[in-house]
Amino acid sequence: MKPPLFLRLCEYIYLHTLISCFHFYFLGLLHLLPNTSMAEYVCLFHKETVIVKSPKRSPVFLRTIVLLFGIVCGIYICTVCLRQINTVSKIKTQNLQLIESPSPDRNILAQLEARIPTLHYPKPQTFSRGECIQNPVRFFAILSMQRSGSGWFETLLNSHINISSNGEIFCAMDRRKNISTIMQTLDRVYKLDWFNSASKNECSAAVGFKWMLNQGLIEYHKEIVEYFNYQGVSVVFLFRRNLLRRMVSLLANSHDRYAKLLNGTHKSHVHSQEEAAALSSYKPIINSTSLISDLREVEMDAVKALEYFNSTRHMVVYYEDLFTNNTKLDDVQEFLGLPRMELTSRQVKIHKGPLSDFVKNWDDVIKTLNGTQYERFLQADY
Repeated sequence: MKPPLFLRLCEYIYLHTLISCFHFYFLGLLHLLPNTSMAEYVCLFHKETVIVKSPKRSPVFLRTIVLLFGIVCGIYICTVCLRQINTVSKIKTQNLQLIESPSPDRNILAQLEARIPTLHYPKPQTFSRGECIQNPVRFFAILSMQRSGSGWFETLLNSHINISSNGEIFCAMDRRKNISTIMQTLDRVYKLDWFNSASKNECSAAVGFKWMLNQGLIEYHKEIVEYFNYQGVSVVFLFRRNLLRRMVSLLANSHDRYAKLLNGTHKSHVHSQEEAAALSSYKPIINSTSLISDLREVEMDAVKALEYFNSTRHMVVYYEDLFTNNTKLDDVQEFLGLPRMELTSRQVKIHKGPLSDFVKNWDDVIKTLNGTQYERFLQADY
């Protein structure tokens, strides 16, 4: 490291001062030597350059003081120089450490990057995006469980002009029989080569689908997490807080698959109050013996999914919050990196009101859940 100009100047002054002091002191000592001319010794010191006549008296004491003063000044100058060098070195070392070590600013930047969805520019094989080829696309997936409001939530998203959510694509067994078929299906969706009534392929700004936890998602979670992270897929977890209500909805829907209460047709979702009333007229019987273990199993499935997909870019949404919190849909649109719009759905809620109106053996359910961690499910929460 090259010393600064100030340090070099101090060193130069100190050396010349010290030489002058030694020179002056040496001349005083020559005076004390007998039978030797001052001029001879001066010539030896500086040949043919200086001739000084010897004074009659030599103040040796004063000359010694001058020499000591010069030495003290030199020591002081050296001390100042060393301090300056140490300060400069310390500053440079600290700057180097700041560059090499992680800083809070980097952590903040990483957090900001985690909030920004990855942009893609797909090139589908089945059609041309035309003038929208330069429009970026975000990838997303809705991870949920049956009868947790995912169908209603998806219709809300599809009411956005820039979102294409392609439904429950892995309900078909042949698309999830192994990890290879799963990857092929994912590629088709995210390359915009998947077509259904919700597709806005040419100018989609966000494309995705809904995926139930029991459709190969947990079984192949390692490979799927790796795919999601590599492709930059944003995950929206949609769960239901009141698992007892979900159970009632699941039992009623399962019954209607065979009963076909709506004019001989089965419908999982309805669009009128009359249809909702017809489906909710059936009151299932809940197995109170296995009720607590069944609720615990569903709860653990959600915990397991969150644990497996924790490394992905994700957010958690609860079905109940979509009803009670008007800003929750805004949060989802912001998470997907899309302009906010008012989202609407034609679907009508089937079981609306207290759960006691929709369970045949409600007294048994109360006795089973009272005093447990699931007692809160007995109350109406929206």
